[in-house]
Amino acid sequence: MTKVGEHITLDIIGTIKEYEPKFFEKLVYKIAKKAKVTVLEISKYKFEPQGFTLVALLAESHISFHTFPEKGIISFDFFTCGKINPIVALDIIKKDIKHEKIVKKEFNRDNIIYYDDIYSSPGLKKYYLVKDVLEDFNSKVGQHIEILNLEQFGKSLFIDSELQVAESDEHLYSSNFVNSGIKLNPQKEKSAIIGGGDGGVARECISQGFNYIDWFELDPEVVEVCEKHLTKIGKKATTKNSVKCVWGDAFESIKKVEDNKYDKIFVDLNDDQYCIDLAAKNINSLKRILKPNGTITAQVGSQDKKPKQVKKWLSLFEKSFGNTSLDRIYIPSFDCSWNFASSLNK
Repeated sequence: MTKVGEHITLDIIGTIKEYEPKFFEKLVYKIAKKAKVTVLEISKYKFEPQGFTLVALLAESHISFHTFPEKGIISFDFFTCGKINPIVALDIIKKDIKHEKIVKKEFNRDNIIYYDDIYSSPGLKKYYLVKDVLEDFNSKVGQHIEILNLEQFGKSLFIDSELQVAESDEHLYSSNFVNSGIKLNPQKEKSAIIGGGDGGVARECISQGFNYIDWFELDPEVVEVCEKHLTKIGKKATTKNSVKCVWGDAFESIKKVEDNKYDKIFVDLNDDQYCIDLAAKNINSLKRILKPNGTITAQVGSQDKKPKQVKKWLSLFEKSFGNTSLDRIYIPSFDCSWNFASSLNK
């Protein structure tokens, strides 16, 4: 990790008095002395009818004040590569500026990227720490594909800003996915995988001894980039004699598959409403290609974060097959438990 400095912002809320420019200039020198930084030059501007901006150029970076009298807010910004943390300014500002509250934000200015976890709840914001971006592009079928090297979880696949799989704990996801179907029926002659571009489910099917695996995947570029960077996950599944890759819309492709072909079908699509609707629309096609007493298993997301979506998947399987079971495993990189729904084709 390369660190270039420390950075804080303070939003001083509930100020009543509109201070003169000289006040802020004196305050800058007071803060600079406490932080042991050198003021090189100060530039300031007073707006009409109100408001004021001051920027102090430091040998170690900068300090700034921006006032919004109409809102009762003064914004303060201090970035320094000095040896003393700029948070020392907080005590000085608290004493010298009358206020109701201060909103403090600190930024670690290093080469670690903070990547937004889109599953964060409204009251709890979380980020993945990214050491390096290995791939970042839009595929021909319109998916935004990223391979990020995460600080805690290693190389990871993100599609449309959502984590799909992380190298460190992918085995928990894929092994539980496949075993969820096998425990209902141990037959392992032929399996179909719908989605699963990272290759983990295909690898598990190979390791479990399936003789034939038809892998239906929309986006070959996902498979290619995972084979390039996430080699431990797929283990070159596409090159195995038992695996046949069928590119394109899976539900269009399975229309050409004969009846009662597969012992197992693994549906590795997103857990969003669009994919639930897509599966519901094509559930009869899935039933048609599944052998009697064959098993269909889908990853259905998290009861912790999307309980309604899990319920919808379960309802779809129960309505279509008359039975369903649910398996659950905690996935550290997802920061929640993940669910797999399975049904027997009775």
